[in-house]
This record gives sequence, structure tokens and C-alpha cells, in this order.
Amino acid sequence: MTLLLKQLFNFLKLLNSDTGHNQLASGLACGLILGLAPFLSLQTVLVLTLVFIFRIQLGAAFLSAFFFKFVGFLLDPVCDPIGRWVLENEGLRDIFVEMYNMPIIPFTRFNNSLVMGSLILSLLLAPILFFVFRALIIKYRIAVVEKLKQTKFWKAFAATSLYNWYTKYDQLYG
Repeated sequence: MTLLLKQLFNFLKLLNSDTGHNQLASGLACGLILGLAPFLSLQTVLVLTLVFIFRIQLGAAFLSAFFFKFVGFLLDPVCDPIGRWVLENEGLRDIFVEMYNMPIIPFTRFNNSLVMGSLILSLLLAPILFFVFRALIIKYRIAVVEKLKQTKFWKAFAATSLYNWYTKYDQLYG
């Protein structure tokens, strides 16, 4: 539980920091794919590789994956028929047989209708949610953070030695 709270506080800290909104939004979108994919699968490895190669916020991806893991259970009745329709499509049958006989591809578990439907749904929703998350982060930073910094309470808190100690500690030890 404390790990989850720590990740939540770190995410709120990231929202209020100068971290790029594209990094945060892409982390949240990657978390959607991680959350809907099986934990030990090739999809997870590929998304984590993308997170580590590109400048994608890892904490946002993990927090989003945790949230979307629970949402994934609610989306199972939607994902299963999508996956079943794709897997039972006669035009794709030869491709799936060939993919199943490849050395690494079966680790995606694509032959499970729920996994296939979740993958398709997450790949369709990830770009849309990237732009939604990006717009929400920008609005949050303008509406909440800037107005909070203008309040008397924040100005008084920022003038305390406790705040100065915290900022110095944060600069040194991150």
C-alpha cells in the first residue's frame, strides 16, 4: 500500500514539475497497454522496452498500468467478442497459424480471445488517450498549479524554512 501511495505522490509531484507533458501523457498511454496486456507476455516486454528507449515517464506508466489493470476487468465483456471476431475471421486464419508456429510470437498469447481483444482495444485507445491526457495535463498545469502559486497560502508556505529545506533536499537527492 505504501508503494502505491508513494507512486501516487510521485505522480502528483511530476504533474506539478517541469516534466514535459508529452512524456507524462505517453507514460499514461503506455500504462493503458500495460494494464490491458497480460503481465508476463511479449506485449509487456515490448512496451517496457519502448518506455526505456524513449523519454517516457516510467512512474506515470506504472501508475496508469495499475489503474488500467482494474479497468481491464470491467472491459473483459467488450474485449472478448472483439478478440473472438478477429481470431475466428477466415481471412486471417492462415496468418494466425503461421504466427503460432513462429518461435517467439506465441508468447504474446494472441490465440486467447480476451488477450487479442484487449490488445486491439488498447492499441486503438492509446493514441486517443495520449491526446486526452496531454490536454488534461496542460489544463491542470494552467488552471490548478498557476492559480495555487498565486494564493497567499502558497506564498507564505514557500517563504518558510521547511519549504526551503525541502527544495534544497530535493535538488541534492531528488
